[in-house]
Amino acid sequence: MIHDSAIVDEGAEIGEGSRVWHFVHVCGGARIGQGVSLGQNVFVGNDVRIGNNVKIQNNVSVYDGVTLEDDVFCGPSMVFTNVYNPRSAIARKDEYRPTLVKRGATIGANATVVCGSTIGAHAFVAAGAVVRSDVPDFALITGVPGQHKGWMSLYGERIPLPVDGKGEWSCPHLGDRYTLRNGVLKVAKRKPN
Repeated sequence: MIHDSAIVDEGAEIGEGSRVWHFVHVCGGARIGQGVSLGQNVFVGNDVRIGNNVKIQNNVSVYDGVTLEDDVFCGPSMVFTNVYNPRSAIARKDEYRPTLVKRGATIGANATVVCGSTIGAHAFVAAGAVVRSDVPDFALITGVPGQHKGWMSLYGERIPLPVDGKGEWSCPHLGDRYTLRNGVLKVAKRKPN
């Protein structure tokens, strides 16, 4: 579904079941997976890769050099950048820094992701936070500048474990078992019955 007001340049690839809403612009080099939702007023650059089942809310610009893996959520008006030190009078298009958002990560409304960062799988960047460096898998990032304040489950709820150290926790919703060792959180998914 592509709304009449959207502009999709020739050459863009958009997967089956994706929805492109009002006033969206998708550049010709973009590669967009299946079941993606591009909300009102979204911009997608040429050198952009978007996986399957990605939700990009209203007023988000996904600039060249950004890769969003499957199941990523981008909240309303969150911001990606691709030049670290922009100046209007100095051309820096050959200095773009790539940004990778791994599978299942959430970026909250009005958050900013400074280019050159990797956001780990299933990480959660809180609304309004500013990401300036890599984010571990399952990490909860809050504040300006963003700081690692906790962990989030696959279900999207805070895990009651310390940022560092060790511990274990089971998700009451999905039954998954989380293990924290040396500041690295891993999950063992519950086996289906």
